[in-house]
Amino acid sequence: MSPSSPDYSKGAAYMNGIYVPISEAKIPVGDWGFTHSDVTYDVVHVTDGGFFRLEDHLDRFHRSLEGYRLDPGVTRDEMRTILGKVVALSGLKDAFVAMVSTRGVPRVYGSRDPADCDNTFIAYAVPWVDVIKPDVQERGAHLLVAQVPRISQNSLDPTLKNYMWRDFTRGMFEAKDKGFDTAILLDSEGYLTEGAGFNVFIVKDNKVTTPDRGALRGITRLAVLDLCPELGLEPVVGPITFEDLMDADEVFTTTTAGGVMPCARVNERIYGNDRPGPISAKLKETYWRKHKEGWHMTPVNYADADNPFKVAA
Repeated sequence: MSPSSPDYSKGAAYMNGIYVPISEAKIPVGDWGFTHSDVTYDVVHVTDGGFFRLEDHLDRFHRSLEGYRLDPGVTRDEMRTILGKVVALSGLKDAFVAMVSTRGVPRVYGSRDPADCDNTFIAYAVPWVDVIKPDVQERGAHLLVAQVPRISQNSLDPTLKNYMWRDFTRGMFEAKDKGFDTAILLDSEGYLTEGAGFNVFIVKDNKVTTPDRGALRGITRLAVLDLCPELGLEPVVGPITFEDLMDADEVFTTTTAGGVMPCARVNERIYGNDRPGPISAKLKETYWRKHKEGWHMTPVNYADADNPFKVAA
């Protein structure tokens, strides 16, 4: 890299048609994505130089765009190319890669009409992060069922990705105050939903169950549901009560930023020997092993970093 070349080593972003180092990626304060949280996004991970289930993430992103009536003016093929290029520019082999669309800044100052906004497309790649730290996963995460209920799915569709985390943030503060690693939320009727950026599973005998309400249709969740039959387990998407949670043999969580993450405690309930359970551990091992085998992997073309880019001056 020459002295005048942009430094993408900490991450690269695409904004407004140009590629910039992640430190230079900014949105205007008037963007409704900032002022109203009128935004959707999706996150795909890269491991060992390959995207995992990229097409599934693009499918979900397009469903969210349609649900929020956002049109970023970028085709699916263009998105795929841009996502690959931000990773290639960064040179990262293990990365957290986001695609984002905000409502944009109103063309008419002070307008409250979303049709007056030009929607945006943003993409970026940054070094891999884990929602639950690896050392916590090793001993098994400690989860708190927070007192705050999950926002009603009648008000906010949880299957469309969004940044409306006020309920999760309150729950996480409650969990930290009580000495837990993070929080999971019930809905107003007492059924389990999800946590801040992750799905939840319970294991009972050979059944592996994840909530059927109040939760994102996670891509890692989908991967686990796909893997269960291979391991002689019955995958179930269904209602989970607090009592079901407390009576489970094991609990684990799933997310793009961490994969399969075993838990050891929920509230004061200790599962097994206060360590990750055998089924959770097996699913985690299988999930990452199949990554190595190329399961649903799309290689990044790192040669794209040498192709001409339109970059910030």
